Amino acid sequence: MMLKIAFRNIFRQKRRTILTALAMIVGFTLSSIVIGLSDGAYSNVIEMFTGNRIGHIQVHRAGYHDKPSIYKTISNYESIGKMIQNEDGVEAWTPRIYTGGLGSVDERSTAVRIIGIDVARENIATNFNKKVIEGNTLSETALHEVVIGEKLAKTLAATLGSKIVLFSQAADGSIANDEYTIVGIADSGDDITNRVACYLHIDDVQELFVLEGRVHEIVVIVSNINKVERISNAITERLHDTSLEVLPWYQVVKSFYDAMQKDKQGDAVARFIIVFIVAIGVLNTVLMSVMERTREYGVLKAVGTKPIQVFWLVIYEVVIITMGSIVIGAMLGVFFNYLLSVYGVSYAEGFTLAGVEFGKMYAEVNVACLLVPATTVFVSAVVVSLFPAIKAARIMPARAMRIH
Repeated sequence: MMLKIAFRNIFRQKRRTILTALAMIVGFTLSSIVIGLSDGAYSNVIEMFTGNRIGHIQVHRAGYHDKPSIYKTISNYESIGKMIQNEDGVEAWTPRIYTGGLGSVDERSTAVRIIGIDVARENIATNFNKKVIEGNTLSETALHEVVIGEKLAKTLAATLGSKIVLFSQAADGSIANDEYTIVGIADSGDDITNRVACYLHIDDVQELFVLEGRVHEIVVIVSNINKVERISNAITERLHDTSLEVLPWYQVVKSFYDAMQKDKQGDAVARFIIVFIVAIGVLNTVLMSVMERTREYGVLKAVGTKPIQVFWLVIYEVVIITMGSIVIGAMLGVFFNYLLSVYGVSYAEGFTLAGVEFGKMYAEVNVACLLVPATTVFVSAVVVSLFPAIKAARIMPARAMRIH
């Protein structure tokens, strides 16, 4: 009975219903957009750091991550890679070698970072071939070719076809010195890497630095980044080798991950403010509704309506309006987040984070941008309606009938 009366009151007082619904719809939509943009930005940053660069999981010789050394290598990396590939959830793996040296093109020289890659596996795991913006990627067989970062090319005044001499020290203490042909120029998306990177075929690097059959790192790509922790633990158990360390991406870039978590806390404050504004709007509207309808509630109690029934009448009205507002807000939230996921929002000024340049923020349409606003709007609306509902239930019929 009370539910039926609540429906009638909602459509009878259209102005009040629209005001209450607007407060909820606007709050829901704003909260959904904030969450969509926030999650989209984090997903974009994480993808830049993982899928295209550091991978989702890394395997090293114990201690290499904290203190890299040319001597801390993985010997049986092919068999380890096959074991990793058999783990459920693993999409791809690729080995790498890292070391430093001096690069010279004609009369110009500068410090470089030499990165040895298995070209075929690297293309599958991190789309290395798509990072080459000029010229060609490396051949899948070692041909004394090199792809260099675009800013390194400018520093050395190097062009496609130029010869670059790499000079360093090999693992056996001998002088590592050889000449390579520049076949491509790459943009890794990382400003620092672009200034120093020299990508060579892994066989060329192993020959140059006397590291035959050895690598420094195995990068693992998983199908679902949310399962990184489970998969990294499973890989650790599968390898069963205390001389190796298996690190998920958030441990590889721990300082960045911690900064991102603190930034998320700031977003939580913004969401709370939006919910608070919605709650105040709903409280004000519902309370004014109760005050305006004091005589109506008095009549209901005079004809025998129990206080608990009046209480639930107010709650039902708010719940019905809230459910309708959530449906409309969800449609608007999905619509605006979809537009922002396609076109994005340009920053007033681009910025660089951990060497990665960002010019736009893109939203993400996910469950959180619907579930979180729906829950917060519903709970806040019901909670703030409790006080007006209790006030309506306590109205004295005789006093209410005297109010004109």
